[in-house]
Amino acid sequence: MWFAVFALFCTVLGAGWLTRLMPTARTTWMKPLLAFSGAYLFTLTITHLLPEALEMMPGHRIGYFVLAGFFGQLVLEVFSQGVEHGHVHHHTEHAGRVPFLLLFSLVLHSFLEGSILVKTPEAGDVSNNFYAILAGVALHHVPAAFALMAALLLRLGSFNRALPYLVLFALAGPAGIIMSNYVVLEDLLRNGLYACLLGLVAGNFLHVSTTILFETSPDHSLNLRKVVATVAGLALALLVDLV
Repeated sequence: MWFAVFALFCTVLGAGWLTRLMPTARTTWMKPLLAFSGAYLFTLTITHLLPEALEMMPGHRIGYFVLAGFFGQLVLEVFSQGVEHGHVHHHTEHAGRVPFLLLFSLVLHSFLEGSILVKTPEAGDVSNNFYAILAGVALHHVPAAFALMAALLLRLGSFNRALPYLVLFALAGPAGIIMSNYVVLEDLLRNGLYACLLGLVAGNFLHVSTTILFETSPDHSLNLRKVVATVAGLALALLVDLV
């Protein structure tokens, strides 16, 4: 479990640190990674998260939480400006001011994602495929952390000034893991709240992953790198059932 906490924290911190090594204006390397992570996350959601949520809460009620997660993410992106799926913004208005609404939406988004990563038999497929789902969340955080740090650098003009806010984002996912596994686990499982949370995050994942997949080919043109990355993400997520 602590490996998952450490892995998520280091992934975000490392991805944000990339802004020191490469220009934030050049983000072509993100496209294949986004396509891969979007396909991987979408496939895991359809094959594992949604079936597990439905098993825990049979009937149509789980659909309300999936819808809440899907459209709730739409609201969050009004404030985050699409940073969750790697949107790097190059405008410099509000220079010197911390984008607190953007940061809050990303922290909430990351905390919710971390909170479903529960390692207990009662969590069924999520527990059985814990590290596969962890990998999907971590991959998804790489372009998000890079885009967040790029936005902070534009606003604050200094890596050292921006770093504490990156660390805050890096701590959100691990905080969700710790909260669900060590603080409120019994309540989540006993009261059916974990099924609700799983449905909410599944809806969130559906929104993020489909947005990523649509945005990687906005003009519907064939791009071999993106196609290969998408198929690779799909195939790897399907292989989870065989391992």
